[in-house]
Amino acid sequence: MDIFREQMRGFQNSGPEESRHINRWLAGNCFGDYYTRGGLDYRQRELITFCFLAAQVGCEPQLISHAAANLRIGSDKALLIDMVSQCLPYIGCPRSLNALRRINEAAK
Repeated sequence: MDIFREQMRGFQNSGPEESRHINRWLAGNCFGDYYTRGGLDYRQRELITFCFLAAQVGCEPQLISHAAANLRIGSDKALLIDMVSQCLPYIGCPRSLNALRRINEAAK
């Protein structure tokens, strides 16, 4: 809730009954396990998550959400672009361009 606000309230119990277990697993795993651990603050976790998502194909909605979360918790657009620049040699131009587009969408 601290990062994603009201849009995540009740997410774990939403959706069709036959697939609701996936939402519960996602909420429990990602937000219950990773975001409650010590060692990294929210800003660091969100930057890492953004980079992981940028390296993958087919997760544009999640990339937009995590770009927006980064912007909400103190990372600015320039920092996200710097992160993409650092990842470019590893993730390639198509995924980097995709990430830049999602940053711009989130910044609107």
